[in-house]
This record gives sequence, C-alpha cells and structure tokens, in this order.
Amino acid sequence: MKYAQPIVVGLWLLMVSSSSITPIREAGGTDQPGGRDWPTYGGNKAGNRYSSLNQINLRNVKNLKVAWTYNAAGADGPAERQLEIQCQPIVINGILYGTTPMLKVFALDAGTGKQRWLFDPFKNKSPRFNQSRGVMYWESGADKRILYTAGSTLYALNALTGEPVATFGKNGEVDLRQGLDDESKRDLSKVSVTSTTPGVIYKDILVMGSTVSEQGDAAPGHVRGFDIRTGKVLWVFHTIPQPGEPGYETWPKDAYKRIGGANNWAGMVLDEKRKTVYFGTGSPSVDFYGGIRAGQNLYSDCILALDVETGKMKWFYQTVHHDLWDRDIPCPPNLMTVKHNGRMVDAVAQTTKDGLVYVLNRDTGESLFPVEERKVPTSPALPGEVPWPTQKFPLKPAPFARQVFTEADITDLTPEAHKFVKERFLKTRHGDKFMPPSLEGTLFFGIGGGAEWGGNASDPDGILYQNSNEMVWDLKMSDLAARNAEIASKGKTLYQANCMACHGPDRKGSGQEYPSLVDIGKRLSAPEINAVLKSGRGRMPSFQHISDQDRFTLIRYLLNADTQAPAPRPAESQDNHNAPVLTQADKSSEFPYIPPYINNGYTRFFDPNGYPAVKPPWGTLNAIDLNTGEYLWRVPLGEFPELTKKGIPITGTENYGGPIVTAGGLIFIAGTKDERIRAFDKKTGKVVWEYQLPAGGFATPITYEVAGKQYVVIAAGGVKNGHKPGGSYIAFALP
Repeated sequence: MKYAQPIVVGLWLLMVSSSSITPIREAGGTDQPGGRDWPTYGGNKAGNRYSSLNQINLRNVKNLKVAWTYNAAGADGPAERQLEIQCQPIVINGILYGTTPMLKVFALDAGTGKQRWLFDPFKNKSPRFNQSRGVMYWESGADKRILYTAGSTLYALNALTGEPVATFGKNGEVDLRQGLDDESKRDLSKVSVTSTTPGVIYKDILVMGSTVSEQGDAAPGHVRGFDIRTGKVLWVFHTIPQPGEPGYETWPKDAYKRIGGANNWAGMVLDEKRKTVYFGTGSPSVDFYGGIRAGQNLYSDCILALDVETGKMKWFYQTVHHDLWDRDIPCPPNLMTVKHNGRMVDAVAQTTKDGLVYVLNRDTGESLFPVEERKVPTSPALPGEVPWPTQKFPLKPAPFARQVFTEADITDLTPEAHKFVKERFLKTRHGDKFMPPSLEGTLFFGIGGGAEWGGNASDPDGILYQNSNEMVWDLKMSDLAARNAEIASKGKTLYQANCMACHGPDRKGSGQEYPSLVDIGKRLSAPEINAVLKSGRGRMPSFQHISDQDRFTLIRYLLNADTQAPAPRPAESQDNHNAPVLTQADKSSEFPYIPPYINNGYTRFFDPNGYPAVKPPWGTLNAIDLNTGEYLWRVPLGEFPELTKKGIPITGTENYGGPIVTAGGLIFIAGTKDERIRAFDKKTGKVVWEYQLPAGGFATPITYEVAGKQYVVIAAGGVKNGHKPGGSYIAFALP
C-alpha cells in the first residue's frame, strides 16, 4: 500500500482517449449509466457513482472552468439564512433536480443553470428541517414525478411543473410515520421520523428507509415499500423483530415495544434482475448503553437483502453485535462484479465507520474474503450492561482507517501539542475499539468515520474508491443525576451569555419582537431550534460562534428548564449527535425509555491549536482492488494551507461527501475542510485539478452531458463544522 503522494504515470496520460476507455462491465442486472444523465442518487441503482463519460479526461481536466452557478440559498428568500447542503442532485433529460438549504426543490436547465420551477414544502406551514441528500425520479408514460422528503413528509411532484401530484397520498403528501404502527401501542404521532437519503424505485414500488432519534424516544426503523402511484404502504420489514419473526430471540421479550432505531438512514441500492434491494442499518436505541436490550440485537448494524416486491428477507450479515459505539452502517452498499477465485462474482461491497470493507456474495450474503469472529472485552461495563463477547474482524481488505489509538499515534505537530495529547492519553482509557463505554471515559477511533454518508465509487474493473476520516473521539458516560445537574448549570450560563439580552432573564421575551421562550418546546422541536441557532431566522442572528456541544446544551436547557421532559435529538448528522436531557429513573418497560447512563455528546479530540490529536493523515482517499483485496494507492485528501506553508507535508483533513469516478480516468471529490473540489488520476491518486469553492462542498458531485458538453456539478453549501455559509450549485465544463 502506498501512503505517500504518488508520481504521475506519464504513459497513462498519453494513452487516455475516447477510443481507449474500457467498456462497461455488466453488473448482474444493475443498470449502468448510459452516459448522458445522472438519473438516481449514486448515479445508478447499483450505487456505483460511475460515469461512462470521457469528454473530460486526464489530458484536458486542467482546463475546466465554471460554466454556471445556481444560487440555491437565494431561492430560499432574503429573510432566511441557509443551512448546510448535502444534496447530490440528479439529471433527467437535460433537467437538473436538487434541494435548497431550506429544503425547497428546484428544477434547472442542466446546461445553463436557469431555474424552471421551485417548490416550497413549508409554504403556510411550520418548517421541519433535516438534511436532504437527494431526490428520486419516476415516470410511466406522460406521468413523470419527483419524489423527496422534507420533515416527516414524503412528497410527489410533477417533474415538469413542480406541482404536487394530487392522487399521491393527500394532495401529494404522505406521512413518513405511515406503516410504523405496531401492537406496542406507542404513540408515534409526534416522534421524529424523517429521511435524509433517497430510497430506490422498482417499477411502481418505492422502498424507503428513515432517520429517527437514537435515544429513548426513537421510532422503530422499519423499512417500507410504498405504492409510488398512491402512496399506500405495500409491505413493512421489521428491523426489530416482532413475536414469531426470525431474530425475535436476539432481544429481550417484547423489546420491540420500547426500543427503536436499527434504521436505514444511509440509503440503499437495487439489483433489478434479482428483484433485490440491499441496504445497511444503524444501531438500536439508545446509543452507548444497552442495558435493556441484552442480546445480539438483529437486525441492527446489518447488511440486508430484501425481496423488493414483498419485503421478505433473503439474507442478513451483521457487522456489529449489540452495538455500544454507534457504529451504524453509514453509507449505501456498492453493487460490483469482481473476479474471485478465477470466476466473476456479483458482490455487495459495504464500508463502515470504523474503516472496514465487507465484500459479500450478492446471492448468499457470504463473505468473499476471510472474516474472523474474535473475543472482545466485556468488562468493565456499566451496571446492567451485557456486552456481546465476540465481534467480526475482516482479514481482507485491510482497514482503510486506524483501528486503535496508540501512543505511537499521538501528534508530533509541535512539542506542545504532543505533550498536551500525551498527558490526556495517559489519563484516559484507550486500546481495544470494542471496550465497553465507561464512566471513566475512552478515546476511540471509529465512532464517526472511516466511511461516512458520502459513500464511495467503483469502476467496471472492480476498484473501489473510498474517502476516509482519521479522527479520535472522546466518549464519556455519566449517571443521570450528575449529567442533568451539569446541563442545567451550563445551559443557564449559555442562556445568560447569548439569549438573555433579548429574551429576558425569565425567558418571557417582549412580545412579537422578542418572543417568549418559556414554552418553545410546544412550537419548535430540537432540530428546528438547532437550525435557527445555526443559521438564524428573521431578526434572529445565527449563533455559529457557539460550539456544537454548547449549542445542544443550550437547546436542552431551553426545552427542559420548565417541563423537565426528554428532548428529542436532532436527525442523524455527524455534528448533530448529542446526549439527551433525562430526568426520570430507569423505567425499562415504558416509552420513551430513559436510561440510567448517558453520554457526553459526540466530542472530537483536538490538540490545543484545533488540529486532530493524532499524526497525519487526517483524511485520505483510497483505491482498493476488490478482485484481490489489495490497495492500489492511498493519498491524503485535503490540506491545511497554513501548515503547508510551514513545510509540513499534506496532512489531509476531515471530509464529508463522497467521490465519483469516470471513464475519463478521473475521480472527482470535494468535502474537505479547505473547501476545494479536486480531480484525481484514478490510476495513481495524483491530484490533476483543483478549484477553490466559495464555500465548503460537503456533498457528492455528479457528472452528465447536455448538448454534447460534459458537466461536473457540486453543491457548495458550507456551514458544516463551523464553516462559512454558502448555498450554491456550481457547474464546471471545458471551454
């Protein structure tokens, strides 16, 4: 494996041309892009993020220029301030469809960026913000539809006009809680159910996952098939089994009545020939403490294959048993065809937060490479916790991210940084990545990337291109009473410093100009308050100077200062994880469940200057040959210009968003802290083009062709992790 920046292979540069591109290999019933459009999230239903276009190639990519820019934040209106954009748009017949920061849907002329129509889901409604990573397209004759989600609603729109389809649900709307009811008699009418990632469409069936809370108020993560014409639920697969269903025995009795999660929030892929949908699931509620869910916990943290017409399970493969570390499967699988033991095999490639690659037979779910089941630590564990005694360890491919934080990993960027991190390292638990969470605290890799929601790309030769994060996370548990006292004290301090001047010491405000915050929980949910604090609204300025953790502490204070009710956590997003406010004793038979131990939120471990606590690389791009399980190259992804100026080799940065790969021999990816989009030589990993975006491109790009010209488009929304706001889509093309 190569860890240094590779040298350009000159012969390859001379050989690439339209006539030398390798033909597309058929991938077991999955539709490869025909060349011009980018018709689905992930490029095709197999999730390859591959394009057969080669007009832009290694010889001419250096000539790319901005072709057009669409101001999506401007479409939201001057009174609104934008949220982050994570959308990977789609292109159908020369029309580009995407979402604005405030979850409006737009249609553009894909060649000029001129807007054709704009749909506002929250017109005359209270907004329900969540991340949106894309939209879906379906047609039958003259009936052409765009389907997407905003808040708890699934919308169907006329693809040519943007008008709601009246025959779908109720005037074009379906509640995403539909089909989640069960005999537990839980009231799910007000729980958080959104969808950050598009589903997949097979004929007239739309298969959807969901994003739910990861705390005790979590809705069940059932996967559902909807009639795409009417919006009615056709089938439901219970990711937390109910009595009589396989896997029920892997939970305590009636666990499904009080436990949620195990949801597919990261997206899914489809093999039309096999009539099979493939996806991964997340951890069960609650994160980091499983005292009321002793057992293996199927089908959380699983790769699953379902019959797309009936929802019947064909096979499953669990990657983490009894998850105590929030190691959700973070991105859609990638359906590939690889050469294994001398024969071509249709496979499912799934990458994980802790930097692992599982390569499974698409028909059986069996691993193509060796995987060991090893004993792992089960103590010391929190009272009531029963950790699972073994976990999986794939032997090949090797992990693309570090697995254990060791003393050798401690940063040596400066002597001061090394000393600071080492002192903390020696005082905190570290070592095995499966150590149970503790009151003492633990330093881990693998809680948030490795792989993230941006996924990966693959070419017809069986090469997987995966970006990765190398971050240490600081996890510490605390008992309920101590944590609530800490939240109340710190929350009050944050309120006094940031809110009291306008809303008063008693939070009653001064009428319409500065509204009362006493009962804000009756008007806005935690995610909505978070959105206002991050981006502002009307007279309310943004409070981006407040750290993620302090912002959530303030939210919990506002929601609980009077009512003492549990606050629902925001939707799945790396900077949105947080510990809930909990005030009751452990009542394991009730819903919402309130655990006796809670976590300190998602906290990265940095040195005193704000750089990661470990030696570089801090972000990488990897090329893995899944025919052999060997790495072709590995290079840093992103840089800190101020460090480069000091002569420090390129370090890589934390990155969010994924890559695409083209027949022109290129990988395009943005997502880095330095707010650039880059093109890499797919054979060598050398950067062959880069452009400084106006704001961070924390999304996955696309490529398509209109009127004989190839374009590359990225959403530059900024905002994430304290970046400046953006809100535009930028298209690049050759002059």
